[in-house]
Formats: sequence, C-alpha cells, structure tokens
Amino acid sequence: MNLIDKQLKEEIVKAFKTLFDFELNASDFELQPTRKEFEGTHTLVVFPYLRQTKKGPEQSGEAIGEYLKEHSPIVSAYNVVKGFLNLSIAESAWVNVLQAIAAETSFGQYAPTGEKVMVEFSSPNTNKPLHLGHLRNNFLGDSVSKILAARGHEVRKVNLVNDRGIHICKSMLAYEKFGEGETPESTGIKGDKLIGNYYVKFDQEYKKEIEQLVADGKSEEDAKKQAPLMLEAQAMLKKWEDGDEATVALWKKMNGWVYEGFDISYATMGISFDKVYHESDTYLLGKDIIQEGLDKGVFFKKDDNSVWADLMSEKLDEKLVLRGDGTSVYITQDIGTCDLKHNDFSFNKSVYVVGNEQDYHFKVLFSIMDKLGRDYAKGLYHLSYGMVDLPSGKMKSREGTVVDADDLMQEMFDTARKQTEELGKIEGMTDEQADELFRTLGLGALKYFLLKVDPKKRMLFNPQESIEFQGNTGPFIQYTHARISAILRRANSLEIDQNFDASKVTSLHPRALDLIHKLTEYPKIIDLAAGDYSPALVAGYAYELAKTYNGFYQEVPIFNEDDKDVVKFRISLSATVANTIKSAMSLLGIHVPERM
Repeated sequence: MNLIDKQLKEEIVKAFKTLFDFELNASDFELQPTRKEFEGTHTLVVFPYLRQTKKGPEQSGEAIGEYLKEHSPIVSAYNVVKGFLNLSIAESAWVNVLQAIAAETSFGQYAPTGEKVMVEFSSPNTNKPLHLGHLRNNFLGDSVSKILAARGHEVRKVNLVNDRGIHICKSMLAYEKFGEGETPESTGIKGDKLIGNYYVKFDQEYKKEIEQLVADGKSEEDAKKQAPLMLEAQAMLKKWEDGDEATVALWKKMNGWVYEGFDISYATMGISFDKVYHESDTYLLGKDIIQEGLDKGVFFKKDDNSVWADLMSEKLDEKLVLRGDGTSVYITQDIGTCDLKHNDFSFNKSVYVVGNEQDYHFKVLFSIMDKLGRDYAKGLYHLSYGMVDLPSGKMKSREGTVVDADDLMQEMFDTARKQTEELGKIEGMTDEQADELFRTLGLGALKYFLLKVDPKKRMLFNPQESIEFQGNTGPFIQYTHARISAILRRANSLEIDQNFDASKVTSLHPRALDLIHKLTEYPKIIDLAAGDYSPALVAGYAYELAKTYNGFYQEVPIFNEDDKDVVKFRISLSATVANTIKSAMSLLGIHVPERM
C-alpha cells in the first residue's frame, strides 16, 4: 500500500470513530481510483456503511468529506456523487510522496513472504528447434518468475525437457537412414535445426509409405499403423527402453547437438533456469504412487488389469493412469514428477506454463494429487495461455511450417536496425553500441508484444507493428527511458542534483500530479500481476507511465524555470519515472537503453 492510501485510510477510520462512534478497520475497506469524469484521485464507497452512519448515502459522504477536509492534512477538497465520496489530495502530500519514493532503493519490491513458488516453463522436445509458440511460453514463464520474486516470494525456475518417446525416435530413425553421418559442424547448421530437419524428413517419407499402402488397398488407418517407418520407430523406442547400447549412444549424440542449439537460443532470449529435469529420468516415476492410490481407494482396476481414476463427480470422466500390461501413460509420470519436484523444493505453489490445449490434462492431474492427499495439491496452478497466430496462419512442426524462434529474433534485430537507421537515432554510436541497441530494441519489441496481451487470450503476432516507436510497443517505452536518461545527463553536466526541498515546492502542474499518482500505483500493480500470473498488467502499467511522462515532458519545461527547487523537483520526478520504467520493464525481461 502506498503512503497516501495508508494515511488516507487512517484518517477515514478516525472520521468514522468521531462522527459515528464506529470502529472501522482499515483492512475492511478499499479505496477506489476516482472515475476520470470527476474531480479527485481516491474514492470511498459509502453505501456499505449506511447502517453505521444512520444517514442517506449523499449525507454520509458529505459528513465524512467535510470532516476529512477540516482535519486531514492531506485532503484538500471533496465531492459526493450519490454514494461515492471523491477525495482530492493536497499538492504538498504528493510532493512528500515523490520524495519518499525517490529515496527508496527498490521501489515496488516487496519484503520476503517466506512463500516458495516453482515455475515450470519452456518444456521443449529434443526433436525440433524452438518456435514462435515457445517464445510466448518462455517469455511468460520468465516474466511471471520475476514478478513473483518482486512480490517477495522465493522462486525457482525449472524446465522439464521432453527428450524421449516415439517422436524423438522418429528424428533418430530418419537421421540413421538419411543422415549420411552429417553433423552440425560438417553442415554449419545449428544442432536443434539439423535434428528438426530429420523430424520433417520422417514425416515426408512416412506419408509416402502411407500413400503407397493405401494405393495397395489398405485403409488409411491400417496404413498409418503398418507403414514400415512407423514400425521401425516403435522398434527403436523399445530398444532405447531396453538400454540397447548403439541406440542410446545415437540418442545421446543427437540430443547433445540439440542442447547446444537450445543453449544458444536461450542465451539470445535472455532466459535461464535454476534446474532442468529430463523426461528420460522421470518417465518411469509414478508407478509406485499408482499402487498407493489403489491402497487408498483413489484408483480402481478394470478387468483387463488397467488402473483408472474415477473423476466423474468432478465432470472429468474416468482417467487411465496405468495400462493393463503395467506400462505408464503420460499422466503416470506427471504424478511422479509432482512428488519429485516437491521433494526437491518444498514449494507452496507450483505453476505450470503450458498452452490451453492441455487444460483438461491439468485439471485431471491436480484433482488426482488432491485425492492422493498431497498437502501441496492446492498450490498447483496451470498458467494456461492462448496460441500465437501469424498473419499467414497456424504452424505445424512436422510439416516444417513453424516460425523458427532464432529466425524470428534475427528478423526483429534486422527490423530494429532498419527502423532506427531511418529515424537517425544512432548518431555518435560505435558499431558495437549500435548492434547492442538493435538487439535490445528487437528483443524488447518481441517480448513486449507477446507479453502485453492477457496470457489467456489467443493472439496474432505482427512483427512490423511490434517494432514501431509510437503506440503501445516496447520501443516506445524504451525510447521514453532513453529520453529521460538524456535529461539526467544534461542535469548532471549542469551540476543540478535531485535533492529538492519539499517545503519549497508550493504548486504542482496537473501533469506532474498525474505522474506522481501513476508512480504510487506501481507496488499495487506488482501485487495484482503476481496474483493473476499476468505480465500483461505490468506491460500496461509501463506503457501508461511512459505515456503520462511524455504528456508531462510536452507541457512542462524541465530546465526553463527560475526556481531551482522546482527544477530539482522535476529532475527528481523524471529520474524516479526512469527508474520505475526500468524496473517494470525488467520484470518483463526487457532491457531499456540509456541512449537511442
């Protein structure tokens, strides 16, 4: 809670005690932002307290407003609209608030809560490179982790890599048949892309076999099952599971190439993990828990010996958790991995950043863990997000129609270069500084565009729109920060410091008041974003703050002022805005440049 809200609530509590002899608790009510069409910044809704005031809504508002205007040093005026008491805050209070915020070294950051949160994201397959959909996943997971840490939680970022299974064997088999021993070094192709090419190759050859079998009179369903390539891939998976030396060696070699490729992509994105799990280590987990569930009556067996969870009461149907032959299904290992992760990091909350096509799976998983009596089950959360579309339509990995993450990032860097050079914003920079700027702008544009949309919504990504220097874009906010940095450099060269005397700043331009008010909202935004797992709230705040500052900059001269304390105040206000923009953008994983 910011200083003004805190003090205002205390004054309202006193008003209720004095006027109505009623002990109102500050934690029992919230102040709302005043609607734009009315004077004021804070609104108290009086309707819930008419029994205590024994007056009508307007008379109650008038009584409380008049009391606050007379007795509170921070309330300068009020107006009542029906049962809404709108309060205007004294300018001196806003000046004092800015001074307090400017003195904070980590404004917006919360004290440690003691709560542990695990965030699992990325989860790539080792048979293809990362694509546009992975970018939204990675940026969401990384940003949510940063926001939760700012909220005071202890956060661990983890990645569960899907490095085994039939899809991995498809790439391996295609490489074995068609690869002719080529390597990332011999081809100059990044390891994950090289293996991805063989995943596409498998699909192409598999389709040819299906067509031939259908031409020979097989049904399409039978052709898909009997195609020689599919049978060979299934045999390879069996050999891998049996620990066949040559198969495991090929698997390790190809996965090694993929990991080297992933590392380059993650470094470009600015993404890192505290721990990486591999499905090859976890796929056998969970079988012992299935027995525990049978013993507890959570699961039941069918005649074919398969084990099921009855979730009919939750409208989730019956769910297979172990096949009749004793082999796992996907949820078996997820059940086991839940326990593994909690043993590694005794979390209060575990957030899974996974696309919304898995909504049903996670409802089932969380329900099962709850029925098994896991005390951490209530803290399991699926951060379900919508798919990313391009103007050209949907993407399919096996058909090779995905938008490669590396290619898209490079395109963003190139577009940033073109835009920046056309606007003439790199004069006086070395080549290295210019390249760094293009990468900062390009990646910032990409991250911001993918994060500014509510995670739950499906979205259309438009690369050209994302890189614009005007409107709700990353570069617009980055440019605002660079503009303020230039003002601060000028202040420094003129030897003007930011330490103003609050008692000498006797009047505020409305734009300055708007700006300070906007600054006070930052801690609340972090709290809301952490509660909703929504970086979009932080992105929206950063944009509004940058836009508000630009309005201030257009109307209020920073240096053209005789009163030195007012100049210092404006510089301090500018510096505090720059620091807050930098902080908010860092929660999105975005760097802001000092120069542009």
